[in-house]
Amino acid sequence: MTDFFIISGEDILYQIKLSCQIPDMIEAIAIRKIIADAADKAGIKVETGELQQTADKMRLAKKLVKAKDTEAWLEKHYLSLNEFKELVQISLLSAKLANHLFAEQVEPFFFEHLLDYAASITYEVVLDDEDLAWELFYALQENKICFPDIAQRYIQEPELRRVGGYCGIRCRSNFSPAIADCVFTAHPPQILKPIVTQKGVHLIWVEEIIQPHLDEELRCKILREFFSAWLKQQLDEIKIVVQI
Repeated sequence: MTDFFIISGEDILYQIKLSCQIPDMIEAIAIRKIIADAADKAGIKVETGELQQTADKMRLAKKLVKAKDTEAWLEKHYLSLNEFKELVQISLLSAKLANHLFAEQVEPFFFEHLLDYAASITYEVVLDDEDLAWELFYALQENKICFPDIAQRYIQEPELRRVGGYCGIRCRSNFSPAIADCVFTAHPPQILKPIVTQKGVHLIWVEEIIQPHLDEELRCKILREFFSAWLKQQLDEIKIVVQI
């Protein structure tokens, strides 16, 4: 066996083909070109200071604190310093283009879909017996039993049982429509009447409804969704000619 292999660009391209990654690579290239072209037409420029700030943020996100960490990362990914700058520039152009195209639409969209961004903190036990579910529901209302006791007794999954049926913070889209309507019209803390679905009979304790507000994290999320939809539309509208 030889001590080393020489891998060429042709070898890499062939492996990408064998890995069935060509379509993803083509899409990524097309997206990069779409962003660069749209930014140029919109007159969007990247200033040196902005580029440095974005590079610093990217290094921090990848935990490249020291210069030698960055050098090792670049070497691992076969990137030159100029190619890294181009990577940062594309990232920055994407953010600036998204903001240019959709910043003014974010707030109206948020208020139009306010209910979709509300979240809830719930606990849940799913039973097979509807009569038992109603029995437990009335027992809870009369304070004859508490929800953690029900969870300990009737939840089969060990991890879920250990946390008392806690389902975490979930948005409306995380529930089936029938359950979502009940959860988000509740007045916490409240035990919901048993809800029958294909999965069984749901006994749900609604601890809290978290009303949404348009913070920076949510603003960026909505902006990304707008931008992703726009990019998909652009991809659908262009003809890509591949020469390999």
